[in-house]
This record gives sequence, C-alpha cells and structure tokens, in this order.
Amino acid sequence: MRDELAGFTIGVTADRRRDELAALLQRRGARVVLAPALRIVPLADDTDLREATRACLARPPDVLMANTGIGMRGWLEAAEGWGLAEPLRGTLARAYVVSRGPKATGAIRAAGLREHWSPASESCDEVVEHLVRRGVAGQVVALQLHGDRQPECTEALVTAGATVIEVPVYRWAPPADPAPLHRLIDLVAGRLVDAVTFTSAPAAEALLRAAGDRAETVLEALRGDVLAGCVGTVTAEPLVRRGVPVSAPSRARLGALVRTIVEELPRRTVSVKAAGHVLTLRGHAAVVDGELRPLAPAPMAVLRALAASPGKVLSRTALLRTLPRGADEHAVEMAVARLRVGLTAPRVVQTVVKRGYRLRVD
Repeated sequence: MRDELAGFTIGVTADRRRDELAALLQRRGARVVLAPALRIVPLADDTDLREATRACLARPPDVLMANTGIGMRGWLEAAEGWGLAEPLRGTLARAYVVSRGPKATGAIRAAGLREHWSPASESCDEVVEHLVRRGVAGQVVALQLHGDRQPECTEALVTAGATVIEVPVYRWAPPADPAPLHRLIDLVAGRLVDAVTFTSAPAAEALLRAAGDRAETVLEALRGDVLAGCVGTVTAEPLVRRGVPVSAPSRARLGALVRTIVEELPRRTVSVKAAGHVLTLRGHAAVVDGELRPLAPAPMAVLRALAASPGKVLSRTALLRTLPRGADEHAVEMAVARLRVGLTAPRVVQTVVKRGYRLRVD
C-alpha cells in the first residue's frame, strides 16, 4: 500500500466502525485522531420497540421502509429474543419493501426478505416521494427509524393518508467520553487537522453542537483549510446546508470515502521552491525533495506562513500570530530553529537582521 496520505492528519467521528475506517486511513500513511461524535444505544429491551413490533403483528404493514442495516438486524435480533422473529418475518415478507441504501438491502436479504425498490440517492426524502407517488392512502407503513425520530418523513406519509408505525431500534447518545471530541474540535478550529470524516448526518450535527460558541469557527475551518469527507450525500446534508463544501463518493462505502480523500488531500497541498529545494506542505509534515519531514505544530505554522508569501520577509510579530496562544517572540525563534533542523535544509529559512524571516527563493 502506498503512503499517499503520509504527513496528513485526519479526524474520525464515527463510533461503530471507527477502527475499520482508521485502519484504512493509516494503511495509506495518515495520522488518525479518533473522536466519536455519538454512540449508538441499542434498544433491544426497550418497551417502545416491543410495542412497535406487536403493532406490526396486529396490523400487518403494507409497506416497510428499511433505513439502515444495523437497525433492521437489531430489530430482528430483538424479535428473536422475544420469540417473535418468525411471525415478524412472515408479516414483513408480505409488505412492499423499500430499502434506503445497500446496507439496509443487505440486511433485508440476509433475513430472507426481498426489497422491491431502493433510491439511487440513499435519501429518505426520495423514498417518501416514491411512496407518495405510488400511493399510500389507507395503507400501514412500518418506518424503521435510524437514530432519532424523523418527523418530516412521518408527517409526509400521514398527510398522504398512511398510518405510520415508527420502529425505534436504536438511538443516538453523546459519547461516553467527550474529551476526544472536544480535542478534535480544538484541532479543527486551529486548523491542525487536514480532514474530518463523517459517516452519519447526526455525527456532523453532534460535532457542531459540541463546539458550542465555537461552531462558526469550526465551520469556517471546514469551509477552507480542513476537508470535510462524508460517506455519502445524506451524511453531508447538515454541512452542505451550512455552506461547507464536502467531498463524498458516489457510493456510500468506507473504502470509497478513503479513496475520495486520497484523491482530494494531495491536490490541496502547497509546493514552493526555496534555496534549491522543492518543499510540499502537508498537514503535519513537509516533503523536502521527495523525503517526508514530520514537524511539530509551531514549526509547521511558521513554514505555512512563510510559504504563503515566498521571499517576503515576515516579522517576528507577524509569525507570532500564527503560533498557539500564549507564545512570545522567543517562541518564534525556537520554532524557526526547530523548523531548520526538521527540514534538514537550514538554508531554506533565511534570517533578515532586524526585520524577521523569509523563505530563500533566490
């Protein structure tokens, strides 16, 4: 496996499949920051799920709207524990089954059922539009929820004349340990990560909610220096709505998301020539004449500032503004010294007496 992402730092907000996504990124050389934005709480013993299941058995649904693979599997596993799995499968087998995406389709087929329709966009809105066009007046629709309630979907179906049975298989909850998420928010706000990945729309909402009064700062970072990588268009919607440009694969798969990031991040790098060397800036490293040179945040911040205006002299005061809070002009000198050592090309950064520093481009 090539190290296409060497030198980049990527935040992972997923919970359930975070290790799988992290491994895919790390195999390509990325440094990964794990920070689940939410966790899934199964509801196998929840009375609402049991009541929804009994409601489906008492009044068999004409339509099943399967939203997620984990949700459908969880529902059938819970029914198994209650001794209702076979009656539930028999009831659902007679319904018109729509699955929102490939994972839901896989769970449907694994249960011995058959899907009748699935949207290309994996969008709940498209599913509802399809059902309304098909006609649901007087019909019962079993709506398998994915996390929180979906009042807009329920209301649209009810308005079209359907009776909706909401099936809550799991719910979202804050992470058990919020510290990693707040650390990631700090890194995004400080533009110290190159990308953040999202595998669900609720995770994107949760990160912004956890950011609190810094949410706009986080959004500004995601609109500029920090790439927002989403597993699909549905996941991307909360960010797109807030003006964040996102990168998402055409197929909602983790592998496809990683390939999208591999294609996108290197295109966002800055390359300059200085003192006879070619420097390419990545998140926490510089590639000097083809060799990766990892750098600490302060030297990296100085290099970014100098590379933004090659040959221009930047004062210590100007460079100080690029460093973490609380730094002083002595910290600038230390960062420059560490930068020269880290690059193993000391002539790249030139000291201009009584004025500051610049990249030597002559």
